[in-house]
Amino acid sequence: MENHDSLETLVVVNCVFNAPLILISITGNALVLAAIIRTPSIRSTSVIMLCSLAVSDLLVGFVAQPFFIANELTASRYIASISEIMAFVLCGASLCTMTAISVERFIALRYPMKYQAAVTTKWRVIYVSIIIIWVCNILFAVFYFWQWTTYFSVMAVGICLGFFISTFSYIKIYIVVRRHQAQIQTQQQAAQQNSTCAGNNFNMGAVRMKRSAVNTFTFYVAMILCYFPIIISLSLSSISYENWSKVWHLADTVAFLNSSINPILYCWRLRELRTAVYKTLKDILCTQTAQG
Repeated sequence: MENHDSLETLVVVNCVFNAPLILISITGNALVLAAIIRTPSIRSTSVIMLCSLAVSDLLVGFVAQPFFIANELTASRYIASISEIMAFVLCGASLCTMTAISVERFIALRYPMKYQAAVTTKWRVIYVSIIIIWVCNILFAVFYFWQWTTYFSVMAVGICLGFFISTFSYIKIYIVVRRHQAQIQTQQQAAQQNSTCAGNNFNMGAVRMKRSAVNTFTFYVAMILCYFPIIISLSLSSISYENWSKVWHLADTVAFLNSSINPILYCWRLRELRTAVYKTLKDILCTQTAQG
């Protein structure tokens, strides 16, 4: 009886905690997407990939979390299946997109000249990568109906692989940034001796690339903190379902938390996007006031 009451309390806490997260996720990511659509000047390869991330986070709030709450409150296996599939497809798309962003930032820093020169190819690769990420995550849901334990196992491995690739990319980014800092010092010394603007241009480009890498690294750290509990949950459920309990549903909530945190991080770390979001929100409020 005591265990049953504890589980009921856990369900209530889970649902109550998810309710405001849904509102934050939908509102925050919708504003980010609206700002990007309304402000073409801020669009870059990184911002477009963040746009894909915002879409998956928006759908988490619109679809995954409501089904998760419904699954908590009912005993329907049908709702449970939809909840698990939607959560893993959307969260998987978020994780894959973040991994792709880390790789893209590494390439941009490691090969800046080639990266800037291949403008058409670069944009085509970004769009194709986003499409592949979404299609693969959707098609991967078929494994759930074949054997759900295998599905959970592969999901756990996939999350770990994404973390490994991102970690490797950011270690390489750190090495490149350190090298750039040494080059900046050399350029500054040369610029003092030769009054040319080449050194300043190089410095500004290096600073922008470094700032972009630091920003995406912040998003990456937040994702690791939010997704780590669900790796344990998936591992337990795939190894032995007897070792898994409903308490681990809290891990899903922590993963959903990332979808609410991301738009806040975007506005904190990306000044141009923050300005665009503020302007978009101001325009929406002014329009509503005029209509009222």
